[in-house]
Amino acid sequence: MKTLVVVGSQWGDEGKGKVTDYLAQKADVVVRSQGGNNAGHTILFGGNKFALRSIPSGIFNPNIKNVMANGMVIHPKQMLEELHGLEARGIREYQLFISNRAHIVLPYHEALDGAFETFKGDHKIGTTKRGIGPAYADKANRIGIRMGDFVEEHTLKELLKETLNIKNRELQMLGLPQYDFHELYTEYSVYAKELKKFVCDTSLLLEEEIEKGSKVLFEGAQGVMLCLDHGTYPYVTSSSPTGASVPLNAGIAPRYITDVLGVCKAYTTRVGEGPFPTELNGDLANYIRERGHEYGTVTQRPRRVGYLDCVALNYARRVSGINHLALMLFDVLSGIKTLKICYAYDLDGEIIYTIPSTTYDYSRVKPLYIELPGWDEDITSVTSFEDLPENAKAYIRKIEELTKSKVSLFSVGPDRTQTIELEEFFK
Repeated sequence: MKTLVVVGSQWGDEGKGKVTDYLAQKADVVVRSQGGNNAGHTILFGGNKFALRSIPSGIFNPNIKNVMANGMVIHPKQMLEELHGLEARGIREYQLFISNRAHIVLPYHEALDGAFETFKGDHKIGTTKRGIGPAYADKANRIGIRMGDFVEEHTLKELLKETLNIKNRELQMLGLPQYDFHELYTEYSVYAKELKKFVCDTSLLLEEEIEKGSKVLFEGAQGVMLCLDHGTYPYVTSSSPTGASVPLNAGIAPRYITDVLGVCKAYTTRVGEGPFPTELNGDLANYIRERGHEYGTVTQRPRRVGYLDCVALNYARRVSGINHLALMLFDVLSGIKTLKICYAYDLDGEIIYTIPSTTYDYSRVKPLYIELPGWDEDITSVTSFEDLPENAKAYIRKIEELTKSKVSLFSVGPDRTQTIELEEFFK
């Protein structure tokens, strides 16, 4: 195994940051392939807690090359704030490479994002209002600004003037304040000069690394169920977090991807609006939420929680090419008398094993459950599968049976040391 993609196999927030951080210690290159600073990775090691938003998880190791690939949208100001924050905490030796084809996020994207959410009213998506969607929209509309142009003074001035002319008209139509070109250019040209040293053709860099046998780890943001094409549309993100999207988002050939690790929680969570068949409320929901610290890394919004949904897991496996599973926050389930796993849906009396394409149908499905006995033992100190209580072992085996995928890693706590690898990655 030389290349490994780590994807969220639910609605995001599955613990990808910890898995990526753990596996990054064995990698030579860590690549963030899509998304922006609307997603957060929380990493805990050595008693220190770090919340990453857009910078790859290998940033803590000076020997790892960290790549922010062309599929990303990058907010220059906030990315530099994140980088400076890491430097202030002692992370000063690192290797960082930013794709010259990645698009940038500017303040008017954030303004438009917030306005669109407000106008949607009861039909809002539940975005973080970080400007990610409008930045991807500009990319599709061919009026976006790419990093290679952003860091060149003459092209930045020209493109910003052209684009701002269009965006200010949009803002005016929406009754929002407009941006002054000179003020925006003066501020962001400073960021451009600081970022220029990191910008290069990362597609070329990655091909060279892969062909010379480097171990490359690809990490994404959000989860498969938030994919723009295959997620629960329209309650999705503005890019594709699937394993299938990595070659396009990183500028490499599909043949270079050999394995995809789907990260899932031992239960299910979701942030924002949209259908959630196994959602729980009441005491059990609160128990899981508090034990799992289920609050957004970036927004601190409380996450919706529910039983593990293997219909969603199987769907993610199919559209993303997942051939390994990482089961996270397994310790959170200790103390629950009876556990349930959703294995199918009932839609108007028909038993289905996949996710309907429309929100109307998906909002009406009823989950069908398998019940399993829980366990009371504290499992935060186990170091192997054999150390687990029998009921905990049975829970993992049932997931493997329902998803036809091997649980190759599970986690029993937030620290790196509380990660149990059942199959060795990056041998």
